[in-house]
Amino acid sequence: VQLQASGGGSVQAGGSLRLSCTASGRTFSTYAVGWFRQAPGKERESVAVINWSGGTTRYADSVKGRFTISRDNAKNTVYLQMNTLKPEDTADYYCAADIKGKTAEYWGQGTQVTVSS
Repeated sequence: VQLQASGGGSVQAGGSLRLSCTASGRTFSTYAVGWFRQAPGKERESVAVINWSGGTTRYADSVKGRFTISRDNAKNTVYLQMNTLKPEDTADYYCAADIKGKTAEYWGQGTQVTVSS
């Protein structure tokens, strides 16, 4: 599975961005997929995960109520809608597939999100 992320950019605090990640391969719909992020000098953290059917989601406490993860298995794509962005959301965001706990089997390239105050 190869993952291609897009949608990062620079935005002011309070703004919104939507990240997309499109996968190649026919097995995408069988995996839990999601987003991780890593800020400079910090450890990578899980942001949001969605199960294979889209029926179950899990979020980091820091983004609950502001971020929404969704997926379209027909398009092999997972989305992360980020609203009410804060400067502390600034990081490189990575999509991942076949997530197990804090790690994953497949990773996309990072897409940078910068939130200015």
